[in-house]
Parts: sequence; C-alpha cells; structure tokens
Amino acid sequence: MMDIPFWSREIETAERSRIEQIQLERLRDTIGWALKTNLYRRRLTQVGIGSPDDVKSLADLRRIPFTTKDDLRVSFPKGHLAVGMTDVIRVHSSSGTTGIPTVIYYARQDLDNWTDLLARSIVATGATSSDIFQNMMTYGLFTGGLGLHYGAERVGLTVIPIGGGNTKRQIQVMKDFQTTVVHVTPSYLLHIHSKLGEEGIELKDLALRKAFIGAEPHSENTRRKLQDLMRIDAYNSYGLSELNGPGVAFECVCKKDMHVWEDAFIVEIIDPQTGEVLPDGQEGEVVLTNVVRRATPILRYRTRDLAFLHPQGCDCGRTHRRLSRILGRTDDMLIINGVNVFPSQIEEKIMKIPEVATNYQIHVDKKGALDRLTVKVEIYPKLFLGEVSKLEALKHRIVEELKASITISPGVELHEPGSLPVYEGKAKRVVDERPKD
Repeated sequence: MMDIPFWSREIETAERSRIEQIQLERLRDTIGWALKTNLYRRRLTQVGIGSPDDVKSLADLRRIPFTTKDDLRVSFPKGHLAVGMTDVIRVHSSSGTTGIPTVIYYARQDLDNWTDLLARSIVATGATSSDIFQNMMTYGLFTGGLGLHYGAERVGLTVIPIGGGNTKRQIQVMKDFQTTVVHVTPSYLLHIHSKLGEEGIELKDLALRKAFIGAEPHSENTRRKLQDLMRIDAYNSYGLSELNGPGVAFECVCKKDMHVWEDAFIVEIIDPQTGEVLPDGQEGEVVLTNVVRRATPILRYRTRDLAFLHPQGCDCGRTHRRLSRILGRTDDMLIINGVNVFPSQIEEKIMKIPEVATNYQIHVDKKGALDRLTVKVEIYPKLFLGEVSKLEALKHRIVEELKASITISPGVELHEPGSLPVYEGKAKRVVDERPKD
C-alpha cells in the first residue's frame, strides 16, 4: 500500500459538506472585500449583493458576473485593490503583451495563505525536508519562481533559487549539489536532457527524482517521455497569476490529475459559449474564485483554459476534486481553413512517436487564399544516418497520425536536434504568420 503524505490531513480529507461550509464562509468574507473595490462594487450591487449577508448559499455565486482579463486591464492599476497600499507587501503582474498588464496585490495574510497552499502541494508529491530543490522558474513579477520558493522553504526543503536560463550552469548545479527536485517547464527540462551529453554528464551523475512541471500546457505523452528520459517522477501543476500563481491545483503521488484546493478556490466548469455551469466529467472552460485573498479579490475568473473535473474520488483519500490536465484554450485555438485545431492535439500525437525528439514547432501561414499548417519536429540524430526512404516513411506516418486527429493533412518537416528554437521559459510552440485583417 502506498504511503500517502499530507501537509494538513484534516482539511485535505474533509467531508464534502465541510469543504462547502468553508467555501461559503470564505466566499462571504471575500464578497466583503470585493465590495471595497471599484471593479466589483457596482457589478455586485446590480445583482442584489450589497453585503456578505446577501450570499445565502454557494448557489448565489452564479448570480455574480464573470471576471475577465480585460476587466483587470480596464481597472489597472488599482481599480481592483481592496486595501490601502500600506497593507500591500508584494505586487505581481503578467507580462502585459497587449500593453496593459494584469496586476495582483498581496497583503501579508494573502502571501501566508498562498505559501501554505504550495507547502501542501509539495508534500502531496512526496517531497520532504530531506530534498534539495532547484527552482528553475523565473523570479520577479512572474509568480512561478517566488511562489514555489516560499512553499518549499515552509516544508523545509533546501532551496537553490537559480531562476531561469543558463542551461550549462543549471546542469552543473544539479550535479554539484545533487539536486533531487526541480521546478521547471516541461519543454525546458527536455532541453536540459538533450544537453547533458555535451556537458559530459550522465544521468547516473545526478540525484534528480522529481520535477514539478507547469506554466505551459503539455500532453500526457510529453510527461511520459520526460519521465522516461530523465528517470524521474514528474508532477503536473496548475495556476495563473490572477488567482495567485502556482498552487491552485497540484498532482499527488497517485499522479492521476490535479487536486484543486477547494478550501481556497471555488472551481466551476462552464460552457464557453453560453456560460452555463457544466457537471463534473464534462469538458469546458475553467472558472475560478479565490476565497483566501483580501488585497485583490477575484470572483468567477474566466481562465480560458479547457479542462474537466473528475467525478470519481482519488486513491490518495483526498476529497478535493481533481482537475484534468489543460486540454487546450478557448483563445489559442487555430482555425485552419475553417477547421478548429488545438496545438495540444498535435503535441499529443507527435509525442507518441518514438523517433520524434523533444522539440517541435507549429507553423501557420497562407499560400494564396488558403491557410497552410506545417508541423516541424526534431528527430533523433541516428535517423539522419539512415536511408532517405526511412525518413520519408516517418514523415508519412506523422502526417497520417495528425490527419486522424485534426482531420486535415498538415505539412511535416523533419529537423536535426537543436535546429529549432529553444525557450527557457514558456515554449513558443505556435508561429502564426498569416496576415492580420
């Protein structure tokens, strides 16, 4: 029988009725803080919620309008701030690719709550105070680095705050300090594996046993490939800066999708077109309400991520429902000559093919009036020494696998390892060069 580790067994295994009681109490408290903000004051009173007492049950949550990233941008910089700046001890924000970032403020209690959720997440994977934790995520305004850093310290892991980039140094530090756990994007860890030989380091020289992977969608086949190549256990995680960052949901030692910490977040799955809340087991858009943050309360945030909630329980005994891995996004869907294609569909197929290495890119452009989809994949170097007919057969097999999944026939290019761009943060998998209207 597997030994199941817990950070807070009482709350992690609480009865459903107890979890919902906590959610209602904390939702009411959050409503009180939200009413102090310019963003929510009017929209809440318009639906008859002028005080926390107007929320009688969790069903009242559905009366509240959704919050979007655009709402947070419109309220920039302080329209969604519920406390005075003297109570704010940290600020995080998104990259602001549209020109206006989304900003989240944290009071001391907010950071303490977030840190505790991450400690819970880390322990759920079986990591302990005897582990050496190398944090390869970027520090700074991005939430990923600092979030796991503080959570790991609370558990008692030895933390190496190396941050992102500098692959040569990452590998040397892993060897020198015998790192046992890393926090990293899956694409970057695959890249690190491809560089071990160049640094004269073999897997037997390392002590790595676990990886916390996140920040970019990836398929189960990518996880399996990563585990096989690095001979480790890789744990999927989920978070977004608007809801704190990492620690919204995390896999346990069972590795059967991610437990949403429901005493801190109320999760809904909705039909992205109608906004209707869907039952467990049905795929839709993830909507989240953070009920443990005062400085920046966020109600019913539309994440644009597509997933589903498992209707069954988990073998670990935790009662917090499990969120599937992210299956795609409502806003990164590609429309190729009228056909909807998600990059995750392509990754799932190509990562099943043994000859395909660890890096790929999806390229979209136009030829005349028609869209053209090209999938570029790196393959293992020994294949370039084989017969041309074998390469053509592999290319044909990839085309057929993809066509069966996405219903259209893409172009496929085979590339030598190291020839496609490598990203030390989130991988840029899609290059869309079609002219904008």
